[in-house]
Amino acid sequence: MPPFTRHRALAVLGTVLIAAGTCLAAGCSTRSAGNDGGSGSTATSHQPQAGDATGGQDTVAADKAGIPWAPAGSATITPGIQTYTQGAGQCTANYVFVDGAGTVYLGQAAHCASSGQADQTNGCAAASLATGTSVDFNRDGSPISNGTTIGTGQLVYSSWLTMQQNGETDKNTCAYNDLALVRIAAENVGQVNPSLPYWGGPAGIDTTGLLLGGAVYSYGNSSLRGGFAGLSPQSGQSKPDDSATGGWTHAVISPTPGIPGDSGSAYLDRTGNALGTLSTLGISIPAINNIGDISHELAYARAHSGISGLTLVLGTESFTANR
Repeated sequence: MPPFTRHRALAVLGTVLIAAGTCLAAGCSTRSAGNDGGSGSTATSHQPQAGDATGGQDTVAADKAGIPWAPAGSATITPGIQTYTQGAGQCTANYVFVDGAGTVYLGQAAHCASSGQADQTNGCAAASLATGTSVDFNRDGSPISNGTTIGTGQLVYSSWLTMQQNGETDKNTCAYNDLALVRIAAENVGQVNPSLPYWGGPAGIDTTGLLLGGAVYSYGNSSLRGGFAGLSPQSGQSKPDDSATGGWTHAVISPTPGIPGDSGSAYLDRTGNALGTLSTLGISIPAINNIGDISHELAYARAHSGISGLTLVLGTESFTANR
């Protein structure tokens, strides 16, 4: 990674936690074939390092998932919703997932369940709340209120806890694998739609990495914005990938970067493919968001979570970049 400080940042009861040193934070990203790039730039090709223990595809079309999704216009539980993890902080959900049994999950960052300090960024050593922890899905959270709870779930997978249980030693996996899955309560599944607000998609999963200057799109929902939805849709450009990270992380700059509380939010490439999840904030000018690569994170979860047939659900709404 470039020589700037990285921070994990969470909004907790109206307090922003940012510590000095290298810290997990609010952001991360990738690209798809045909992505915009700067002159003479090249993409760093990367493939997930962990295999899928269950077999099958890593994505499923919404109409093939076997779930009666709520219409996008009326769904209340979607990517981009605020999550409040009991005993931790507020984050933003990324993608919707299903398993072979038809259970529905909402993704967030593993560090959203952190029980340690903000400078603990190594998921193979960082402290975390246990699986089974309750997670609320809220709207209109602000620095003075958690807003209205519209659904609940339970933390059932954390890349941090799983890596620690596995004795993971790969430095890139430990540093950048930052994905958690929240099982949505059965009574709330009828409120779910897998489309990213404002942009639509995801249309697939990016597996090729970002070109320099490639366009990226996200939707953050930090409670620090006080419910001002106009600041939630975000777009930006990619920095060149660092080949030393093995494709596990990508750096993005944008006019309105991800902030504390946006942690975990989804990023899409210019064609609407899922890029990754907002993980860390680089303290620099301009501010840099670092995005955990979803193709790597999902492959690790499929291989090690014990969730059979885990797949990312594509959006019911088409991706539109020019809005």
